[in-house]
Amino acid sequence: MAFLFEILDEQDLLKADIVKIRTVCDKILDDSHIRSGKLNVVLVDNDTIHQYNADFLHHDYPTDVISFPVEYRQSEGHLEGEILVCSEVACERAKEFGWQPQDELLLYVIHGLLHLAGFDDKTEALQAVMRQKEREYLAFAGIETPNWNWDDWEQ
Repeated sequence: MAFLFEILDEQDLLKADIVKIRTVCDKILDDSHIRSGKLNVVLVDNDTIHQYNADFLHHDYPTDVISFPVEYRQSEGHLEGEILVCSEVACERAKEFGWQPQDELLLYVIHGLLHLAGFDDKTEALQAVMRQKEREYLAFAGIETPNWNWDDWEQ
């Protein structure tokens, strides 16, 4: 069985590094032993993610990332899902944290894919593990994380 992976850029604000996004996603999928399934990463604007956030999570505001798990069979290495990431939020938050919007956007993709691959951040202990993984994958992409408190960066 094959793995289908698409990155759809449906926004005009930010020139995303599609190669870097694909490379990091491939690394996460490989590290998670995911060999079959389908993943869509969709880059969207505020209006689009706001609508999805309202429709599916009942939150009336734009957000940074939303993961939609369709199917995950860890023992079989099979994953199907979609990740929506918002370029406008990335641009706004990047200024706040003092790094490039493309790096902030990649962080959202990493965070969303880690959720799909079974990571959770509902407790402080789980959140610490997830934050460490995020930093590891950013480093893999050659991105040095800013010197800020990761507890201030919330999904």
